[in-house]
Amino acid sequence: MIIQAGDDMLYYMFNKPQGCVTARTDEIHRTVMDYFPKELAQRLHPVGRLDKDTCGLLILTDDGDLDFRIMQPDRHISKTYFFYAVGTLTEEKKKLIENGIPLGGFTAREAEIKLIREFRIGDLEEFMPDDRRSRYMKNPNGPAFSASVTICEGKKHQVKRMLEAAGCRIFYLRRDMIGALALDPALSQGEYRPLTEKELIQLKNN
Repeated sequence: MIIQAGDDMLYYMFNKPQGCVTARTDEIHRTVMDYFPKELAQRLHPVGRLDKDTCGLLILTDDGDLDFRIMQPDRHISKTYFFYAVGTLTEEKKKLIENGIPLGGFTAREAEIKLIREFRIGDLEEFMPDDRRSRYMKNPNGPAFSASVTICEGKKHQVKRMLEAAGCRIFYLRRDMIGALALDPALSQGEYRPLTEKELIQLKNN
């Protein structure tokens, strides 16, 4: 069912794949709009953006008011990410990130970070980008880990910069939540569906 609001506005959840850009058009790269049929692509626009090599939850709509409310910096809507990184996440590093870590030019706001599991680098080869795989696999027994982090701002490459400032390097990043709205685990990368009534309320109440 397509969610309607006002004059038949559209609201879609999209699991953005890695390798495409968050834009309506691009002369070089595939865009998120290329995954939608023409009649939808002509109406929808992405709310915010995800980096080319970041996957996960992206909202597309033709509701400009919703776009404005979500993207207003002073509203500090939380965004939660899952990631794999090379390095170790010590208690000291966690505290640095949680208390607001300096990023060169500004200090990130306080964040929530949770270690999920520790790995060997070689255990995570399938998640590594092609252009960095050979470099990381030179040390397959080195430390790596998975974690989740929640931030309330959205500077460019912020999550990656935060972890780099703590001595870790992210090689796989996925956005799982915007406020209370969670990515549907049934959606594979490149798939989309309309928001449900409950999800739209969650999004509007952020």
